[in-house]
Amino acid sequence: MSIGLLGNKIGMTQIFNESGNIVPVTVLKIGPCIITQIKTDLKDNYNAIQVGYGNLPSKFLTQPELGHLQKSNIQPLKYLKEFRVENPEEFQVGQILTVNSFTVGQLIDVTGKSSGKGFSGLQKRYNFSRGPMTHGSKNHRAPGSIGMGTTPGRVLPGKKMAGQLGNKVTNIKKLKIIQVNETENIIVVKGSVPGKPGNLLNIMPSK
Repeated sequence: MSIGLLGNKIGMTQIFNESGNIVPVTVLKIGPCIITQIKTDLKDNYNAIQVGYGNLPSKFLTQPELGHLQKSNIQPLKYLKEFRVENPEEFQVGQILTVNSFTVGQLIDVTGKSSGKGFSGLQKRYNFSRGPMTHGSKNHRAPGSIGMGTTPGRVLPGKKMAGQLGNKVTNIKKLKIIQVNETENIIVVKGSVPGKPGNLLNIMPSK
């Protein structure tokens, strides 16, 4: 099954492997997700499965969102996400997807929002080197020259400058699954995933 699932980051810890080495791992709570819609090439010009995750009271959804789910007799869900598939006929609306679709040793791609770091300077944001700290220098962490004085006499677009750092959608590829806990809907992956604990994640099998 090449369909993706939605989940949350629980946090990081470390485990010992068979050789006694410490492995840094991230614990993820995945699903259970419900298939809320099936799109086919014949009807929608592409094949995809819409997956819902996260129960919540109906008062938090708009009428169109509620109507979309009630049409298939599905409870109110907080998140909806589409995944392209090649064989939509293998799935059915209302089907529940759990961590059973993942196996130990499998490689997955995890997408989520990275931690926001606010307005950051050039040293933190782009690893610029700083100015001298002694000999009366007034330029310690200043940006320095940003453009030419003559032709074209302007700051060119795309110039690396201070600004918002983090809080962007980030994709980490080929993370190895170390453990799968089917009763708690938890998987443990080697390495780190984007964002802080509680962050919404999109988990796909690696191609």
